[in-house]
Amino acid sequence: MSDRLGELARRRGFFFQANEAYGGVSGFYTYGPEGAALKRNVEDAWRDRFVTREGNMEIDSPTVTPEPVFVASGHLDGFDDMLVECGECGESHRADHVVEDETDIEDAETYSTEKVEAIIAEHDLGCPSCGAPLAGRPVEEFNLMFETSIGPGSGQPGYLRPETAQGMFTEFPRLKEYARERLPFGVAQVGAGYRNEISPRNALVRAREFTMAELEYFVDPEGDGPDLSRVADVELPLYPSDAQQADGEEYVRLTPRDAVDEGVVRGEWVAYFLARSKQWFERVGVDMDRFRFRQHLPGELAHYATDCWDAEGEVDGDWIELEGVASRTDYDLSKHAEHADDSFTVFKQYDEPKTVERAAVDPEMSYLGPEFGGDAGAVADALQALAERDRAAFEGDEVTVEVGGETYTVPTEQTGFAVEEVTESGRHVVPHVVEPAFGVGRAVYTVLAHNYDTDEVEGEQRDVLRLPAAVAPTTVGVFPLMDKDGLGERARDVAAALREAGLAVTYDDSGNIGRRYRRQDEVGTPYCVTVDYDTLEDDTATLRDRDTTDQVRVPVADLPDVLAGLRDGERAFGDL
Repeated sequence: MSDRLGELARRRGFFFQANEAYGGVSGFYTYGPEGAALKRNVEDAWRDRFVTREGNMEIDSPTVTPEPVFVASGHLDGFDDMLVECGECGESHRADHVVEDETDIEDAETYSTEKVEAIIAEHDLGCPSCGAPLAGRPVEEFNLMFETSIGPGSGQPGYLRPETAQGMFTEFPRLKEYARERLPFGVAQVGAGYRNEISPRNALVRAREFTMAELEYFVDPEGDGPDLSRVADVELPLYPSDAQQADGEEYVRLTPRDAVDEGVVRGEWVAYFLARSKQWFERVGVDMDRFRFRQHLPGELAHYATDCWDAEGEVDGDWIELEGVASRTDYDLSKHAEHADDSFTVFKQYDEPKTVERAAVDPEMSYLGPEFGGDAGAVADALQALAERDRAAFEGDEVTVEVGGETYTVPTEQTGFAVEEVTESGRHVVPHVVEPAFGVGRAVYTVLAHNYDTDEVEGEQRDVLRLPAAVAPTTVGVFPLMDKDGLGERARDVAAALREAGLAVTYDDSGNIGRRYRRQDEVGTPYCVTVDYDTLEDDTATLRDRDTTDQVRVPVADLPDVLAGLRDGERAFGDL
């Protein structure tokens, strides 16, 4: 974080380190009055785009999650970062960050721990805190989840969620009922996530507690895609994996339709949400000249994903991940189906009943029971799954299945294998998931960085935060020219009326009018209303635009509608 932005954030109440009176703990931040309002407006803009306008539903699930959920999701085994500990000062660091900061390597997180360890030794890299050599120090996997206990004593093991997604997956059996079992449908959630970062840095960019806005969009893998004509005019700035591997920075600028047809983006739903994401980022104030979608490299692409793109914003020469749009296939729901006692499928009704061949088994439990004991039921289930997947496996004298890592062999004649014709009215489908997942704090940080500017007004330097009116913490500042002759009372009445109209208002009568304008410019307030002596005569007030500093006279009675229209983008200041 630049010193200039950090100073603004603290002085003007956007964000600052939490619990500073007790020394603070890295990775935790408090949003001040201006920051909390900005963050709330960014979240509301996200809901408007990805919930209301897309016709999706929103839930709010607990932040504490029992351990079995993360066993099923794989977080206990694979939600790790690479840790290296200094042998001199004892400080722990992200090993991949040490490599990226001190070498030309940009994607060290995609490497194995052994390779990162070798790079540290090869380049003789030192501890960022004390400078002591890190060569020879082990690089280990460190699980990022905060562990807790649910209930008294040792209780039931649980974790603070590292993402909101699992709440939407585990509640799928009920949520599909609300969607009347019709695909596609989306479930959204905005809420806190927690990751016990090894070395938090860059303020809101890498914190231990943060807010995420995630959409899990459930689609039929054989169903129709989105109507891409709805986003036909969106040009996507794409940075494909092959361009990255060629050490180039040549972006491909394509419409969603062309990106799919040319094989750059793998899937229509991914392309659709990339387009909607770009529209949203532009709306909240991310500079499109410093914005791109970067495709995951083969080494960083999750094994279950068919494609993933990160929306990134450039700040001070670094690219910050703001969102990931991933095609997660049926991995999540299938994993929970294996571990939970519920159905994670959707029943897809056929237009007309169909007669189909179905392979099934009816194993002799009188044989399986004595032969396999307590594993007999699991072996029977594995035989049925194999029959549905691979009929040819039953053509020999024996059939082999795997249960819990153990191999079991069953004589084919004991499996009761048969292929029968059945009439079906539909079938059960495990939906695939497309996931746009946003970091709200990172978006707030980038919006502040991209819109904090310096210009000159009337021969004086001015610091100005050019936030879009829709997300600015305050819509309008109301001032009396002077707090005398009834101007103060009239200005306070105007402020109260604007608040009643649902506008975010601040009132200021301290210092000269120019200084008051500068204070509001610096915190991003897009409009100011000044009550002066003419107001007492003709009931008009001066309305000032932050970016141009232009001023017009507006009847006080019209101010609520005028300001609401300006805030919502329904009218332009230049047209007044």
